[in-house]
Amino acid sequence: MKTRYLLLEDGTVFKGNAFGSEEGSIGEVIFTTAMTGYQESISDPSNCGQILTFTYPMVGNYGINPDDFESIELALSGVVIRELAEQPSNFRSQRTLDEFLKTKNVPGIEGIDTRKLTRIIRNHGSLKGKLTKAGEEVNIEQEIEKLKATIILKNVVEQVSITRPYPSPGRGKRVVLVDFGMKHGILRELNKRDCDIIVVPYNTSAKEILGMSPDGVMLSNGPGDPTDIPKAIEMVKEIIGQVPIFGVCLGHQLISLASGATSFKLKFGHRGGNHPVKDLTTGRTELTSQNHGYAINADSIARTDLQITHIALNDGTVEGVKHTKYPVFSVQFHPEGSSGPEDSAHLFDQFIELMNANEQKESSHA
Repeated sequence: MKTRYLLLEDGTVFKGNAFGSEEGSIGEVIFTTAMTGYQESISDPSNCGQILTFTYPMVGNYGINPDDFESIELALSGVVIRELAEQPSNFRSQRTLDEFLKTKNVPGIEGIDTRKLTRIIRNHGSLKGKLTKAGEEVNIEQEIEKLKATIILKNVVEQVSITRPYPSPGRGKRVVLVDFGMKHGILRELNKRDCDIIVVPYNTSAKEILGMSPDGVMLSNGPGDPTDIPKAIEMVKEIIGQVPIFGVCLGHQLISLASGATSFKLKFGHRGGNHPVKDLTTGRTELTSQNHGYAINADSIARTDLQITHIALNDGTVEGVKHTKYPVFSVQFHPEGSSGPEDSAHLFDQFIELMNANEQKESSHA
């Protein structure tokens, strides 16, 4: 393997082995504590523009298969691991992680101390990082100065959302699914419930959405800061009270902001498949899959018509809300799992029930 460096904006340098693309990249360096599901993690559009570090020491040991993708194309900027499995063993495996990242032009580095890197991120927060070209000798000081001056683009939702609507037909409830960087696991869960789905781009207007006569609207996950897409916040404001809404991750944040709450950036984000969340309505604790760098201010919820329904047991942050007047609810975590626990998949059933109840209410008023 050729040598590759991972440079951090605080001056830290890691030297390791290059895999995947020969090219270099720049992005926000983050980490996930997931022990499995690396294929789902690297194909999650919410990682757009980020260099993803796996805390689990060996990655790639069951290869890459055609079934576990959360998106067709990769949006992340790089992959960091302790040890790369060069000879995967699994009956579904069709290629190695190295081969796959080469085809998608995503660089990776292995053989570095990922525990040290994770501690740096935990102590200082997420940092800008650069993966150098494979085998390239670089002037470390100059490259770090360039990295410090680099501004990471904010139009990440635009990069991962679709550009044209498309249908995923069913015979059940008609759901307009707004794609802010949707994981396909969300689509799979709605398909399981035979929903008649229309997937639309992130910048679709409220008028267009309501013109499709949906029984409900689903707001997907997606990357970045929710305040970077103000038109989407305005769209959500306009459809609240018009139709039942279910939001996940970025969709949750957009519902909260549209209702008057505020958001903030977490120090190092919540990313992994083992995050405990308490459902305040039932008292039940569920293990959840999470991948987000922003959260909603709990204090700001008091100024809205929202009620907190879920909290993170690790740090007490808001993990779910529901509207006190309209059929609207959302969660910060991923109820579809993919990868991770499916403890919260019942929330999709709750969405169906909400649409049924709204339909009965409208019929009785007709």
